Amino acid sequence: MLKIHLSGLRFHSFHGIHEEEKKIGGEFEVNATLLYEPKSIPVHYMTEIIDYTSVYRLIKERMDVPTPLLETLATEIASDIFSSFLQVEDVLIEIKKVTPPLTGFEGSISVSYELKRYTRRQH
Repeated sequence: MLKIHLSGLRFHSFHGIHEEEKKIGGEFEVNATLLYEPKSIPVHYMTEIIDYTSVYRLIKERMDVPTPLLETLATEIASDIFSSFLQVEDVLIEIKKVTPPLTGFEGSISVSYELKRYTRRQH
């Protein structure tokens, strides 16, 4: 099983339920891990892999759409990845709100969602 990791992707987006978040936005960090079984090992050609630049574009497009809940965003990104990359068997999405709008709060808040594609292989 090969894993592709897109880590520390930073976005200024307008996700959240508070009016301030909708107006001025906030900083978000996305981590994505995709697992898939390549057709052959070793892998030699671009046609045998999942193009991580395409995965990044998909995540960026979704991060540009204001969404009240990070949970919704994480599940939709995972579903979009499954729809776009049929060879992906497992995807884990983590979205971190780097500076949550909570008075006196230090740290970050994140949600993660894992989606597995269960398929039976023909022998």
